[in-house]
Amino acid sequence: MKITVIGTGYVGLVTGTCLAEMGNHVMCLDVDEKKIRILEEGGIPIHEPGLLEMVTRNRAAGRLQFTTDVIKAVNHGTLQFIGVGTPPDEDGSADLQYVLAAARNVGKHMTDYKVVINKSTVPVGTGDKVRAAVAEELKKRGSDVEFAVVSNPEFLKEGAAVEDFMRPDRIVVGGDDERAILLMRALYSPFIRNHDRLLVMDIKSAEFTKYAANSMLATRISFMNELALLSEKVGADIELVRKGIGSDPRIGYHFLYAGAGYGGSCFPKDVKALVKTASQNGVELQVLQAVEAANERQKHVLVDKVVARFGEDLTGRTFAIWGLAFKPNTDDMREAPSRVIIGELVRRGAKLRAYDPVAMPEAQRVMSDVKNLTFVDGQAQALEGADALVVITEWKEFKSPDFDLIKSSLKQPVVIDGRNLYDPQLMSTLGIEYTGIGRSAKPKS
Repeated sequence: MKITVIGTGYVGLVTGTCLAEMGNHVMCLDVDEKKIRILEEGGIPIHEPGLLEMVTRNRAAGRLQFTTDVIKAVNHGTLQFIGVGTPPDEDGSADLQYVLAAARNVGKHMTDYKVVINKSTVPVGTGDKVRAAVAEELKKRGSDVEFAVVSNPEFLKEGAAVEDFMRPDRIVVGGDDERAILLMRALYSPFIRNHDRLLVMDIKSAEFTKYAANSMLATRISFMNELALLSEKVGADIELVRKGIGSDPRIGYHFLYAGAGYGGSCFPKDVKALVKTASQNGVELQVLQAVEAANERQKHVLVDKVVARFGEDLTGRTFAIWGLAFKPNTDDMREAPSRVIIGELVRRGAKLRAYDPVAMPEAQRVMSDVKNLTFVDGQAQALEGADALVVITEWKEFKSPDFDLIKSSLKQPVVIDGRNLYDPQLMSTLGIEYTGIGRSAKPKS
């Protein structure tokens, strides 16, 4: 099939590349000339495990192309995927300007039947706006070319996006055009040969499904973070509690890890957008408002632990920071807890030595104006002469570190762990003063 993907960010580039991998001819469009130049030169503008190799392979096979030429891109594909950003507006609602601009471009230049597929995360009712935008452009041209609008939300986890796309647990398709639905079934049939995971519904339900899914996951995270705070007060260990409740099949283990708060491009933005949508429709989502508030509080918990140990005035103190990205296997710094934590520590007079395996360039870009923050080349360099180690992101290479090196490099063996990577009893045995999130160093019965 001939496919056009508009946007080469996480959603667009992963979508286009994975569809090309299955033998389709895909053209990815972006108005950002820098991104297209990077792709044409054999690189990718984001960090996503396995993606570069797949892009390289499909470019070489001629199935994957990149362009800034809007007319060329619209003419190429019968299926026109919109995978552009929907950043939060000042009031928390999703900004649809890029989605609607893409839709208008399709309407301006299409000469035959097109299926306009919304892959971006958009509020309920966006499908109607996309349909109106395309129809308006066709009317200006006096054209009666047929088209259909489909909602096909993505459920990709950053750091595992390629795997998620190639082996989906479900594919949601919202639409009312039989021809478009058949084309979508044909497109996705190679991905679901063993078991039909394609769910067809109306457009508004498909749009709602995406927000509902992310909001549910965000709720689980904030709920566990709140329980972790209580766990510390009553002397329980949140890790043991997690195992106890996760073993219930009605609950499961996913997204039950207490930590320093969620971040990234999806959860914060989507929770805000769903709350805003509800408000616009006269409904107050009290649970989600609490989820958002709990997450903002959680981003300050590590700072509170540092202050409890070293005092409010951190002048003259130096801290090693391990992890900057909002989660491992990505360089995404959007809404990352590290940005709040670093800002608060520096505000109190601390000096910081920070390291992240992947996100250093992006972190340097977004925190270039932060004083007393030094980016170093490795874990060991971050530790040198620091008063304590603060772990923010759960990268694999942080999970089994050289504890002897930690003890010898730090001025005092203090570890404040925002992701509960280490066992409190083991750390006590090693002579390391350890503070986690909702953890207890008491012997386990």
